[in-house]
Amino acid sequence: MPVLTTISSVGPLLRLLPAPSARSRSLRFRRRSSSDSDQEYLVDAPESVGDGFSFSGGVSFCKFKTWLLVYVDNMVVVTGKYSDGPNRADEWLALGKTVKAHPVHGGKGKAKDPIFGLTLGAGSQSSADVFRWFCVEAGSSLNSPIILVHGFPSQAYSYRKVITMLSENYRAIAFDWLGSLLYLCFGFSDKPQPRYGFDYTLDEYVLAFESLVNVLVPGKVSLVVQGYFCPVVLKYASCHQEKLSELILVNPPLMEKHAKLPSSLALFSNFLLGEIFSQDPLRASDKALTSCGPYMMKEEDAMVYRRPYLTSGSSGFALNAISKAMKRDLKDYVKAMRTTLSSETWKISTTICWGMRDRWLSYDGVEEFCKASNHKLVQLPMAGHHVQEDTGGELGRIISQILSKNK
Repeated sequence: MPVLTTISSVGPLLRLLPAPSARSRSLRFRRRSSSDSDQEYLVDAPESVGDGFSFSGGVSFCKFKTWLLVYVDNMVVVTGKYSDGPNRADEWLALGKTVKAHPVHGGKGKAKDPIFGLTLGAGSQSSADVFRWFCVEAGSSLNSPIILVHGFPSQAYSYRKVITMLSENYRAIAFDWLGSLLYLCFGFSDKPQPRYGFDYTLDEYVLAFESLVNVLVPGKVSLVVQGYFCPVVLKYASCHQEKLSELILVNPPLMEKHAKLPSSLALFSNFLLGEIFSQDPLRASDKALTSCGPYMMKEEDAMVYRRPYLTSGSSGFALNAISKAMKRDLKDYVKAMRTTLSSETWKISTTICWGMRDRWLSYDGVEEFCKASNHKLVQLPMAGHHVQEDTGGELGRIISQILSKNK
């Protein structure tokens, strides 16, 4: 992986850790209770840094103090610092705020992990009444609002360059979906355990998004939506056209063939193996982000995306649940999105921005669809699927130009 680093300065730490047996190639499941509580647990974690757990097979993970050590066969790879000291995740968190929106349904008590049935720690429990969403806002509240919606799997951090550029003339807001990737799954928002208040169905996401928008922006708003959450937001928008000023879709799963998740995401929905791979920080974060475009992320940025999986097992549980929902319902949602965007009743000015180096979604048929539906199309030759991460400055300029023309 291009984001991995090996740091010789942690050599003294490595001698304290037992190397995994070269002969053992089968999957090994180990668990233990946290020393602080009988109801919290850690697995393969020498330091009590979170409430999650991990599985180990050909690759073993060891969280030691502030470093994640990854055993690949008999070689140790140090993937980066993730807790003590200043880091970009903490800096990003300091910029945001928590917004409460969408009621918690169920009331089934404390969330438990689906494998061993052990009660998860506080970091993996959702709010008791209303979900918490992490939002970063920049720009004057007097300016026209625009909400930036990240795709799957990603987080609001991917819009860090875009939001800075838009803040000069707009009130720009980025948020983490429930179950997203950071401090609390896709980011710093609540990541409830499935069946404990939120089941991660696409229908639930539509209702949750409506609740959030109503809290953030009572009046009209422009939306920028990227990737596999575009069909979810389109379903909301189709019922609330009166709320929208402008819609910008970034590499949406627009064509019928786009309704099938790529293999690097579909594997998280597999029985048992999905649960295992979704707890792997490198497979769930690094590979999912770098396999869909020409990404060469800096280590400090990669650690922001990786951090949720290092501190809580609930990030992986949420990833597994969302993948299953996408695999089950994405085809119908993509079809509904195409129908909406092609309908004469759709009155919202719509632009589709497309990163031409997307390795997940083919460009074939996109141009023809935009022409037939009378939607504007903007190509970004050097961007992949996560355009805002790959060419955030260019995307920010494009968004500003689109919004300024339609004022």
